[in-house]
Amino acid sequence: LSFTYPGGNREILKNISLTIPKGTSIGLIGRTGCGKTTLVDLLLRIYNIEENKIFIDDIDIMKLPIKTVRDAVSYVPQDNFLFSDTIANNIAFSFSDVNMDDVKKASIASDVDSNIMEFNEQYETVLGERGVTVSGGQKQRISIARALMKNSEILILDDSVSAVDTKTEETIINNLKQIREGKTTILIAHRITTVKKLDKIIVMDDGKIVGYGTHEELEKTCPLYQEMVYLQRLE
Repeated sequence: LSFTYPGGNREILKNISLTIPKGTSIGLIGRTGCGKTTLVDLLLRIYNIEENKIFIDDIDIMKLPIKTVRDAVSYVPQDNFLFSDTIANNIAFSFSDVNMDDVKKASIASDVDSNIMEFNEQYETVLGERGVTVSGGQKQRISIARALMKNSEILILDDSVSAVDTKTEETIINNLKQIREGKTTILIAHRITTVKKLDKIIVMDDGKIVGYGTHEELEKTCPLYQEMVYLQRLE
């Protein structure tokens, strides 16, 4: 798979060849602008591509209805969007009826339930211009809870725990591994701590895959990953 944006003249993705087995947790890491989000956009059919380039369950993504593709995927983008509505309705956005038990389970898994319970109106707190302003970390975790409620076969988190501290991040990732067992989870990240305990990690640089393996394998074999580990330890 190679990809150039419509009207562009620079290849953003170059000769990507990759299999993600069902039920695995995968990290996607690399410098800013290396093509991580573009790869995810193609998985979501944000852009049309040539046939026979991306397959879900051995079916060409270009031969699947867009609704089928997007029903199969839950996506938490970098720029989280919350509606001017109650927290409960924000989390249960994919459903016409709000099941509070499921909303609470998703909030506990994304480690935001205790924060929500501190608000005067709890899950009935209205967000947005007319309501309380939540912190960046709370916004991210409410968005993750919304994605978990949908319970899709594929979950993609695009740098979605960047605004939380490393302890909260570890709690969320451990919860994800438990509740997403048998389903596929892809985490795009800048921090090594986000991906180091996942099944496999993809390292990208300048639109190419330059490393693939576990944290321990990449520490031995991938110079870019070694450099990122070193710099983040210094920080």
